[in-house]
Amino acid sequence: MDISYILNEYAEDRENYYRAVSPPIIQTSNFAFEKVDDLRKSFENEYSTWLYSRGLNPTVEILRKKLAVLDGAEDCLVFNSGAAAIFAAVLANVKSGDHIVSVKGVYTWARKMFENILPRFNVTHSYIDGKDIENFKRAIQPNTTVFYLESPNSWTFELQDLKAVAILAKQHHIITICDNSFCTPVYQRPYELGIDLVLQSATKYISGHSDTVAGVLSGSKSMIEKIFNSEYLNIGSGIMPFNAWLLIRGLRTLSVRLERISQTTNSVISFLKNHPLVEDVIFPLDESFPQYQLAKKQMNGGCGLFTFIVKAKNIDAIETFCNSLQHILMAVSWGGYESLIIPGCAGIKREAFIATAREHRMLRLYVGLEEADYIIKDLNQAFNKMLQLS
Repeated sequence: MDISYILNEYAEDRENYYRAVSPPIIQTSNFAFEKVDDLRKSFENEYSTWLYSRGLNPTVEILRKKLAVLDGAEDCLVFNSGAAAIFAAVLANVKSGDHIVSVKGVYTWARKMFENILPRFNVTHSYIDGKDIENFKRAIQPNTTVFYLESPNSWTFELQDLKAVAILAKQHHIITICDNSFCTPVYQRPYELGIDLVLQSATKYISGHSDTVAGVLSGSKSMIEKIFNSEYLNIGSGIMPFNAWLLIRGLRTLSVRLERISQTTNSVISFLKNHPLVEDVIFPLDESFPQYQLAKKQMNGGCGLFTFIVKAKNIDAIETFCNSLQHILMAVSWGGYESLIIPGCAGIKREAFIATAREHRMLRLYVGLEEADYIIKDLNQAFNKMLQLS
């Protein structure tokens, strides 16, 4: 299906809402029924009709259909955050006594779920280096029910061979879950590579405007319906109609935003790789990346998130660089119109900084929609301030 059709027309039955070009926001909490039997049927199968907007809603339905097709999946659910999508996907596929194999370096709230919440219910986990399929094989236990993947992750961008992991998982009746926030379905489609459940933070590229928080979970119709009838409705983590409408708006420009961001990112990376204060740049689609060939094989693009490592003898130099930026904002997340940066040292106490530790000298940069020269000039003047300390 043509991506232009998906983003601009698919699932939009304009004749049902006055031929409006932009879908309406059906901002209602519940829906009325004319006959008792119709209400009875909705109680029996809420997944099939409008009953209460905690479950299904017409505006959200348009978004769900578009996102499922983008993922190449049969169906999807939209949550009020990416963390909620992670929670539901994992919780739906474990029970007391089960074991999860997760790649290292996953998103904070996935890690906290594995380490702080699931152990209360006797669910254990193992972290592995997911770059090697042999590590998955060695980590499987008789009670392993889930492989949790994040390919690439959002700081050092390690990949997993998604097709190989999916084949191995199916041989052992293990459910695979992959966080695809870095690529979006435009640049990677894990479901088509055999992954059972694909999630992403729609807060990022799908929204594109830094004004709403959401998560997406895609998979087979049977799996999505199972999650809808349990975790989705019980936790009450569905997205509200207005936020769904904002995401539909974001989808209109998704392709052009990703294209522009990707082009600008290449220019910024080229500048950084040639700067004397930069030790290394980590980006999956850079030829220096250790898993470059795998990235080229299963990704169609890399968007605007990457990490660079500065040559700094102390934490003051890194903080001076970040504090001197005039246009690049210091903030979490990514995917909006504005360029953002996070220094890795912000996650540690100043006295814990070790100059020889690469992870302490990492800065994660997200390239937004500004002109490349605008971003590069800002970086360059901040480097000059950093140089003044040496």
